[in-house]
Amino acid sequence: MDWLIKTFDDLSTNELYEVLKLRVDVFVVEQDCPYHELDGKDQAAYHLLGYEGDKLVAYSRVFPAGVVGDHASIGRVIVHQGARKKGYGQLLMKEAISFAEKRLNIDTILIHAQCYLEQFYESFGFNKVSDPYDLDGILHIDMIRLKGEEDVN
Repeated sequence: MDWLIKTFDDLSTNELYEVLKLRVDVFVVEQDCPYHELDGKDQAAYHLLGYEGDKLVAYSRVFPAGVVGDHASIGRVIVHQGARKKGYGQLLMKEAISFAEKRLNIDTILIHAQCYLEQFYESFGFNKVSDPYDLDGILHIDMIRLKGEEDVN
């Protein structure tokens, strides 16, 4: 797996197309969830792209504090349907957390997690801090990770 981290302005047209296609394929089509995918936050994000050969198979956005809320945030965590069960989700989260904590010097990370993935995120030191809530027709919870929280992965 090869990883790239880019700002919005550093993404090529083809990379941006790949990112948007993957996000729509998973979140809109696969999860049957029509929502505003283009939310105006991509320009403020760091984009973490994971490639298997020349194919984008894993992706997430990392935000500094103040863009999504008071805390830094990781979102749009995706692994391509055909690349699941290979451990790429774990690798993606490790890369995103490492980038946030080491390169951006972030101490607290917020995620808006789909409820069914609570245990997955707990394995990276995230703790539930909200009751379940509906976000675009899918139950979510807010979870926080404090820098230095132990990973059980």
